[in-house]
Amino acid sequence: MRIPHTELSPATLRAVVQEFVTRDGTDYSSVARRIEIVLRQLEAGRVAVHFDNQTKTCNIVTVEGGEYPHL
Repeated sequence: MRIPHTELSPATLRAVVQEFVTRDGTDYSSVARRIEIVLRQLEAGRVAVHFDNQTKTCNIVTVEGGEYPHL
């Protein structure tokens, strides 16, 4: 299910994005920089927040063709 990022509080959105960018282990770039990149992509509509009700997890997914993909 798509969760409009604008409906999340700034603190919640940042926590979701931080968990996403740090999920796969160590990256040598700044976590703060990666968070800002994802936040800009959300604002631009290139990615979206997706909540999987079955697994109770959030993910950031790519938006295809300017529209949210049907998952």
